[in-house]
Amino acid sequence: MKKILFLMITMVFIGSCQSNPNKNSNSVMVIAPDKDNAGLKLPDGFSALIYADKIGHARHIAINTNGDVYVSLSDVKNGGGIVCLRDENKDGRADVIKYHGIFDGTGIKIHNGYIYFGADTIVVRYKLAEGELVPAAAPEVIAKGFTPQNQHATKPFTFDQNGNMYVTVGAPSNACQVQDRTKGSPGIDPCPILEQHGGIWRFKADVLNQDQAKDGYRYATGIRNAVAISWNDVENSLFALQHGRDQLGSFYPEMYTDEQSAQLPAEEFLSVKEKSDFGWPYCYYDPMLKLKVLAPEYGGDGKKPGRCSNAENPIMAFPAHTAPNDLLFYTGSMFPEKYKNGAFIAFHGSWNRAPLPQEGYYVAFVPFKGGVPSGDWEIFANGFAGIGEVMSPGDAKHRPCGLAQAPDGSLFVSDDSNGRIYRISYK
Repeated sequence: MKKILFLMITMVFIGSCQSNPNKNSNSVMVIAPDKDNAGLKLPDGFSALIYADKIGHARHIAINTNGDVYVSLSDVKNGGGIVCLRDENKDGRADVIKYHGIFDGTGIKIHNGYIYFGADTIVVRYKLAEGELVPAAAPEVIAKGFTPQNQHATKPFTFDQNGNMYVTVGAPSNACQVQDRTKGSPGIDPCPILEQHGGIWRFKADVLNQDQAKDGYRYATGIRNAVAISWNDVENSLFALQHGRDQLGSFYPEMYTDEQSAQLPAEEFLSVKEKSDFGWPYCYYDPMLKLKVLAPEYGGDGKKPGRCSNAENPIMAFPAHTAPNDLLFYTGSMFPEKYKNGAFIAFHGSWNRAPLPQEGYYVAFVPFKGGVPSGDWEIFANGFAGIGEVMSPGDAKHRPCGLAQAPDGSLFVSDDSNGRIYRISYK
């Protein structure tokens, strides 16, 4: 009888150990990647899965210390502009999805127990109670007074280690012409847009109802639009990537061929210091000449630097019109050592590189040391577009927009075309 009882107990124990194929012998959940790595092409040893799908036009991402994920939407869906996601069963995929907040926008960060959210004309925050997925209903206004814009209106932001918040205020213009995006229209000199736009403004992170004009401090200027902005805690410094100006060939065909226009100007990786001036709208960076040249709206001929000799140069240049939309300095321990403290950049993809194929639609990596790139950039994750050559941005199935690092060191990437959230890990 004792022998039979022992055999029965042994069989129950073995069955219980084998009942969950997603756990190893130490009862630690093993997260299985998608068989096709969610359609992505990744370096050896990396894998990917779809954390969530079709959640809305997903922009930037923030991840709490408990692993809860928060995504900003550029359009309100299901009554909310923030998507709150939780992986309750620990299989690496969201199984609880809630919508929250009345605003839509791009910027989103978790800071000192609050979810901060950047709508186009206001930055607010919501109190986040410990253990709760959905934050408090009532928002508090942190920064306001931003004027409505018909282009480059997003308000991404970042925080330093001294209680400050840095907000991008993009320029509602291509090149500060008298008539915007009009052939033959000259540039306004000096450009009045720079008084409240085309730069990065600093605010206190925890002071309510700050007005841009009265309370904001213009930290840096001459930046057409920097959707990708991040404070590097290791370097204790601010970095951003600029969306360069458009349509050189369309407006000045006597100076630029269509092929030249498709490759000018470079998208600029900027090391941003207090009072930095990167030259927009008077200047743009030519990656072939490796210098900033005077824009044709201000008397440039495509070669001479003119006043742009005084404008700050980028620390790295990327292909034109690729639209860098987020920047993340990796501090996790999951990825190999080469990625430690390096920069991941989400490139949303171009719309105006015809007759050349469109470019971007990938996540790049830049090794970093001493506040500057320590090597060439490389494509880290590709295949988001789902096709070979992209001739029109509407053909791309997915377009990278936001980046976030999870507590375990995995990398999350958002797609604002079809609302997909990817989780990239290393084994």
